Amino acid sequence: MLNDATTVWLFDVDNTLLDNDRFAADLGAHLEGGFGVAQRDRYWALYAAMREETGIADYLATLQRFRAGLDDEPALLHVGAFILDYPFANRLYPHALEVVARCRDRGRAVVFSDGDIVFQPRKIVRAGLWDAFDGCVLVCVHKERALDTMQRRYPARHYVIVDDKPRLLAAIKRALGERVTTVFVRQGHYAAEAAGSLIEPSPDIAVDRIGDLADVIAANEAAFNSGGPEARRPAAAKGTT
Repeated sequence: MLNDATTVWLFDVDNTLLDNDRFAADLGAHLEGGFGVAQRDRYWALYAAMREETGIADYLATLQRFRAGLDDEPALLHVGAFILDYPFANRLYPHALEVVARCRDRGRAVVFSDGDIVFQPRKIVRAGLWDAFDGCVLVCVHKERALDTMQRRYPARHYVIVDDKPRLLAAIKRALGERVTTVFVRQGHYAAEAAGSLIEPSPDIAVDRIGDLADVIAANEAAFNSGGPEARRPAAAKGTT
């Protein structure tokens, strides 16, 4: 456990700092090229079933189930390498690392990600995020259920959480109240699916792209150091609501 920080910035990874939808599309294309459309669709059906079962996205465990009936296919031996060696550093959103650096200048920046315990940490390393966050990384199954663990590991007077899932942000806001400022990044399929939905409490701050957050931080320093009313009414800035 580290010493208390005034503010801890908690960053999601997938579709917040990097384009995980692009990775999924590339994986789908790889599967289709090696096995055909039907087997590609079977992989994603198995993936969805496993996610429902475990609560996490687990590409490698899905691959173990996918191999049934395909052991004679030479292409099977290349899928794991495609997943594990994928160039995630090339999928970081523009200015994502600049935003992280700016937050580290104002407190402690932490990766707060859900995911499996093998591939997700490797993704974080390969994207360059492990070094960017100086090893401050927490990977859990459900973030809203890991808040006690997060607070013990990274104690702070105030938290800022940056994520692409507004329902998750609402759950964390209900749990931590004024001790957290929630930032919704409208990127990826979860954000698109939530468009037009009434979610309460609504995010304190919303940006269209992670790169926009740098300007928002500069314009709203007070909003990120307390959970007071100013956090919910930031000054006008590009991409904010």
